[in-house]
Amino acid sequence: MAAKDELGRRGEDVAVEYLQGRGLVVLDRNWRCREGELDVVATDADVGRLVVCEVKTRSGTRYGEPAEAVTGQKARRIRRVAQRWLAQHGVPWVEVRFDVCAVLVEPGRPATVQYYEGAF
Repeated sequence: MAAKDELGRRGEDVAVEYLQGRGLVVLDRNWRCREGELDVVATDADVGRLVVCEVKTRSGTRYGEPAEAVTGQKARRIRRVAQRWLAQHGVPWVEVRFDVCAVLVEPGRPATVQYYEGAF
């Protein structure tokens, strides 16, 4: 597995642990269709909401913070892919929140998380 893939996988593992710690139940990870991929799909059962979480992981900030990689174009694509996920899983209309989990994994340090609820 390439270093970039390993970094991304570690970031997603950190994000899932973070979401579960906040009481969310993870329904799907790395769900793919022709239009793209959803990193994490979860539910916040307390409020009956589906949460689609885009995870961005970096090993440093030389090229910017991880969350800066979520552009308007990327957000629009994630929304389209989420519609596909809902249709494929037979989920009727529900409230969907789109979050970003920015994970920084610097060598020799514990991972840090910045979570942006309702990011787009």
